[in-house]
Amino acid sequence: MQLPWDRNYLATRHWRVTGWLLAAVWLFFLNIPLLAALHQPEPWRRVVGAGTLVAFGVCYVFVFQWARGRRLAHAGIPLGRAWAAVALLLGLGLAGIPGTGGDWLTTLVFVAAAGVFLLPSRQALVVVALAALTPPVTAALVPGWEAEGTVVFAVLLASFAMFGVTRLTQRNSELQAAQQEIRRLAVAEERARTARDLHDILGHSLTVVAVKAELAGRLLERDPIRAATEIADVERLARQALADVRGTVAAYRGIGLAGELAGARSALAAAGIAAELPETLPELPVERDELFGWTVREGVTNVVRHSGARRCVIRVEPDRVEVRDDGRGPAAEAGPAGHGLVGLRERARRLDGTVTVGRPPTGPGFLLRLTLPPQP
Repeated sequence: MQLPWDRNYLATRHWRVTGWLLAAVWLFFLNIPLLAALHQPEPWRRVVGAGTLVAFGVCYVFVFQWARGRRLAHAGIPLGRAWAAVALLLGLGLAGIPGTGGDWLTTLVFVAAAGVFLLPSRQALVVVALAALTPPVTAALVPGWEAEGTVVFAVLLASFAMFGVTRLTQRNSELQAAQQEIRRLAVAEERARTARDLHDILGHSLTVVAVKAELAGRLLERDPIRAATEIADVERLARQALADVRGTVAAYRGIGLAGELAGARSALAAAGIAAELPETLPELPVERDELFGWTVREGVTNVVRHSGARRCVIRVEPDRVEVRDDGRGPAAEAGPAGHGLVGLRERARRLDGTVTVGRPPTGPGFLLRLTLPPQP
């Protein structure tokens, strides 16, 4: 199966292909030392000057792309390699002095920018300070070299700009990591929610199927006609469960209180449990009607599966639904709450509701109660 393209992936791939332009465009400012090299009277000086400047530009773009790729991949830049890259750029700039003369100082702008992009803040500050102090110092020490105030200003400006680029790249990298984590958590939450819904649907349906199949087996010799009726119900319930599973996988199936009460009546009758159900239902919003339906389903499933009860009572009010029986119930078990109750509590929390599970205030039995805030 071919999955659709991820827009983030396409954007990342686009920047990996064209991101080198961010570094290459600034190499235009090497035109001054390049022109100085090309106007040298001796051929070997022209070759040395132009060759070192070309090598300098290629290395600068490569170093920028290498460091940028590691930042986007959330990988740190090794300090030793960072210093080696800065030293390589500085060495190429110094190697071009025979062909560029004092104009080699322009390469210090790129060395300072590389130091800011590659090194930790304090070490980068040292590189920037040395690059800014070099032009006036060399002008005082080397005859014929002028104090390039524009180079000093360019070093400081480029360093400040590269500092902003570095922080922007870091923030974008952190944002991408956060977005990936959010997507991963959203997928995990959706899978857990789907699993709980499938558990609720299959647990209820298979419980009724098992009870009806057991009843049909007992009636097979005494009352074949009724046994055949129960087997037909088993087939119908199995098909309905399959349809419910398909509906849940495609999209969450709409659960309604009226439908679940009808199913509860059938399930309790098959289990031989007397049912006392409400004759009329209050008008409920869609969210409450669905939540009440889930509560009835979970409560009746527990009554049929665990309780050994003889009677089950379901009460429905505008802000409350209650399932009670006279059996032992899962509340007497020491184990932790099942997946059905976990899912029910999660749904109830979305409507600021609470789920109570335990023994009734009077007498033995099992009690499942969902309570919601009063309707406005």
